[in-house]
Amino acid sequence: AASKLEISMPPEVEVELGGTARIECNFYIPENASYTYIDWFYVDRSNRQVRLYHITANGILEDDTDYRKRLSLGEDKALSLSEVTLQDPKVFMCQVGAGSYGMGENSTELSGTARLPASPALGSRPSLPPQIARCVSKNSLPAPNITWHKNGEQLHAGENKVSMPLTVTRESSGLYTVSSALLAPVTREDRHSRYHCSVHYVLRGQPRALDSPPVQVNVFYPSENLNLKVMPSSTLVKEGDNVTLVCEADGNPPPVFSFFKKNLDVWQDVTSLAEPDSGVLRLHDVNKTSNGTYRCQSLDLDDMSQIEEDVDLVVNYIEGVHVKMEPSSTLREGDSVMLSCDAYSPVGLKYQWRDDKGKKLVEGNQLLVKNVTFDKSNTFSCKVMAPSVPGLEQSKKVSVAVEDKPRIVAISSPLYVRQDQVINLTCKAIAFPRPTIQWSINGTAHEYVDNRHVASNLTVRVSRELLRAGAMCHVSNRLGSSEEHIQLLVDQKSTAESQGVIIVAIIVAILVVAVLGAVIYFLHKKGKIPCGRAGKQDITKPEARKDKIVVEVKSDKLPEEAGLLQGANGERRAAADQ
Repeated sequence: AASKLEISMPPEVEVELGGTARIECNFYIPENASYTYIDWFYVDRSNRQVRLYHITANGILEDDTDYRKRLSLGEDKALSLSEVTLQDPKVFMCQVGAGSYGMGENSTELSGTARLPASPALGSRPSLPPQIARCVSKNSLPAPNITWHKNGEQLHAGENKVSMPLTVTRESSGLYTVSSALLAPVTREDRHSRYHCSVHYVLRGQPRALDSPPVQVNVFYPSENLNLKVMPSSTLVKEGDNVTLVCEADGNPPPVFSFFKKNLDVWQDVTSLAEPDSGVLRLHDVNKTSNGTYRCQSLDLDDMSQIEEDVDLVVNYIEGVHVKMEPSSTLREGDSVMLSCDAYSPVGLKYQWRDDKGKKLVEGNQLLVKNVTFDKSNTFSCKVMAPSVPGLEQSKKVSVAVEDKPRIVAISSPLYVRQDQVINLTCKAIAFPRPTIQWSINGTAHEYVDNRHVASNLTVRVSRELLRAGAMCHVSNRLGSSEEHIQLLVDQKSTAESQGVIIVAIIVAILVVAVLGAVIYFLHKKGKIPCGRAGKQDITKPEARKDKIVVEVKSDKLPEEAGLLQGANGERRAAADQ
């Protein structure tokens, strides 16, 4: 065991400017005795010791110095100085008194105070040879060193005409700004290279480095290869498709593109159809006239060099779909006919027949229709497909005409009407060849034709003669004729309704008279109506009450009978007087 007071301190402490320096004072006192005091000092520029702290068992005394606000003591009595600057003291001393064991002291040098360099920033400016980038590191102490790297490997000045001029500037703050430029020739292969700089410095005796973000060089070079392709490339092109021709070059910047189409032996300029400055030519709704050879031409404005590339556009199509009928003469009911479908395409075709409802009838380009009838639909569809080109197909409809005389299929008979009513008479027929429709009466006629169906609407006013005789619809063509009679009947429902109204009116009138007679009889029985043989009273006299009925009765009947007669006669008299 040591027999005397010992004090140990680190000989040197490094700290980043602006950071906090922590200086420890470790001591040993024999027999585990306690210290009497601990004093902290710093050595000023005049080499004088200036006390900072005086520590005893009774407390801590902090001296009034310029660093008072930035000083602090730890529980282990270590001294901390915050916000370190270049002007701070370089030497700090710790003095320990231990009574009978005497006094001891030691010191630490706050030297080589380091300021970490800021992250390097890369820039560039035109130069010959080209400046790839410039690396700048600011506010460091001491001045750091800068190295350059390409794709992770360090570059060295003098190799492959590489130079790295370095500039070191001491700022007024005492910190250093270091700048380095990387100058080197570049080739086409360098377009994908990545460059970065590293700033090297030492902290607490250990070498450290900060790397800048990598950058790529924008290398200009003429095009060497040109590629012209048809999009979409995974499918065969058919008529109606939208096609895109894409021209790509490997130059930087991209060259100027032009497009041409070969017509016979002449190249036609179609650049006006292309998207400006893009190398893209879009063809919409292509057809067989879009077939041919297309050319893309690139022009590098730097050296005016040109490259050309051709591509063939093949548009698959179907044309000339037609149906042949054997025999070609007009058919009659019960005949048979052979339908043959044909078309042209640069690829193999497949045929299919369907009826008017879309139901598949037969595979192949021929369809035999037996026992044709006039009434049934004789419309068929030939579907032409190209199996090797998905989606390429066309259809052709054909109607087999069967001749026959007209047949009336609908007529508005019987028709219920009223006198002088304006009505529409309808007559519908089916026939081939197209028939004519005639009416037996005059009116305004409108005719409608749908394939083999013909309809006529006749607008007329109902007269007595029309009600009596009706109307006749006559339909005819060169194969015959047909006619139907339209019967007009009086609308009995309307007549019955009129008669019913009259009967109801009569019944209501009878009921009103009966009710009135009952009221008069009731008033008489109650004495509200005075009766007598003496004569009459004038209802116009002022003294007569207005709510009494005044009557005059002259009769040889009994009083009871006379009362009844007076009531009836009085009613008539009063009406006469009024």
